[in-house]
Amino acid sequence: MVTKQKILIVDDDTNIAELISLYLIKECFETMMVHDGDEALTAFKEFNPDLVLLDLMLPGIDGYQVCREIRSSSQTPIIMLSAKGEVFDKVLGLELGADDYMIKPFDSKELVARVKAVLRRTQKPAAAVTAVTSSATGNTPNTTASARKDNVVEYPDLIINLTNYSVHYNGRNVDMPPKELELLYFLAVSPNHVFTREQLLDNIWGYEYIGDTRTVDVHIKRLREKIHDHAEWRIATVWGIGYRFEYQKR
Repeated sequence: MVTKQKILIVDDDTNIAELISLYLIKECFETMMVHDGDEALTAFKEFNPDLVLLDLMLPGIDGYQVCREIRSSSQTPIIMLSAKGEVFDKVLGLELGADDYMIKPFDSKELVARVKAVLRRTQKPAAAVTAVTSSATGNTPNTTASARKDNVVEYPDLIINLTNYSVHYNGRNVDMPPKELELLYFLAVSPNHVFTREQLLDNIWGYEYIGDTRTVDVHIKRLREKIHDHAEWRIATVWGIGYRFEYQKR
């Protein structure tokens, strides 16, 4: 018997929550609905969902704080739902750790498509990411500098392990969501290779991703806050083009 993937729906509008639930159940998902922030945090622990659909305007604790609380202990994918369509609101949601952001009102079929897309991205096997990395560069990635082996990239004071999704930096483990880690690995496995934002978006988030290149910028910003420039390597901006992982052995 196939286990159904579980979706936690957090929305104070019961009509919207029920409509979303009906569409997801039709697509063979199991759902739970809650209608305020406190309920959401309790339900998250008890229901253990595979994905959270999170409205921002909630009674009590708002959606931003719910996202913060979930991200403090879990990398479960989150899609934010909001009537706020300003760039600031989208960027804030992504910076807090959301995997996608949808503006109300939205088409239910598009919502289901995004749920499926986010689940595919966040549950992508490591081997698949490695294969994408190789195809994106058009050849075998440069391993002279990085000593790549078994989905592990090593630089001075930095080890990125795509097998167990861990990053070891300056003698300590650094927690980061799967997309951040995959982006860092993708860049680091091909040192000094310049990738456009579109290439990064396509290869890390997938061709089916409905979003824009600001998503890449937000994730690069998060990475730089956690992984600072080193004497031998850094995440560099190539103005007007994109990004590269610069490496120069000293």
